Amino acid sequence: MRYSTPLFGLLLTLGAGPVFAGPPKAVLELFTSQGCSSCPKADRLAAELARDKDLVVLTFPVDYWDYLGWKDTLGSSAHSARQRAYAMVRGDRKVFTPQMVVNGRSQCKGSDRAEIEAAIKQTASEASLFSVPATINEADGQIEVEVPSSAARESEVWLVAVASQRTVEIDAGENKSRTISYTNVVRQMTRLGAFTGKPAHFTVPRTEAVPADADRYLVLVQDGSGSMPGVILGVAEPATN
Repeated sequence: MRYSTPLFGLLLTLGAGPVFAGPPKAVLELFTSQGCSSCPKADRLAAELARDKDLVVLTFPVDYWDYLGWKDTLGSSAHSARQRAYAMVRGDRKVFTPQMVVNGRSQCKGSDRAEIEAAIKQTASEASLFSVPATINEADGQIEVEVPSSAARESEVWLVAVASQRTVEIDAGENKSRTISYTNVVRQMTRLGAFTGKPAHFTVPRTEAVPADADRYLVLVQDGSGSMPGVILGVAEPATN
């Protein structure tokens, strides 16, 4: 497990997760790095967890270990900022890889199944968790998102484009000569707007929100502001994903 120096500069709120027959048990966000030798175990576990239809698993490759000899080919400074924002909100300043953030509220070691399951149970009692349903319709190249009225506090709505799987050959650093596969890799996040509890409608061109290297997308409703991400209030996935 590798820890990052807690630098809290520019912070972004990003996230996602699908809804299937009903709300999932958890949205799991794995912060990982190709430059961290402790991460492959967590990457494999994320792939296993993603097979559970009651879990939403997203992979957020970070970039703060790039200086160690290998530049993460999927890493993003926005992902690193999101992870640090979570740590600031929690007040523990724990920023490390592999780290799993559960339902936007709790954190644990990303390679420890027991810790993840405990965090899911711990956050299940959060009253506002998955309290805001959202629906998605897509037609003529436009993605439309509807969020009904809710008692939820002020929050934000995000569209998250992901690549279902990416496999990378690593040529340097702690994982030199390894080939690692990643599941549901976040490729782009688009802020659709604020949600204040009143019915809301958002529209975005698919070409702007879903890049060519993503093959699906999700919508996330999350409590808080851009620099203060909170509990996951709602998640949705289009039927055509």
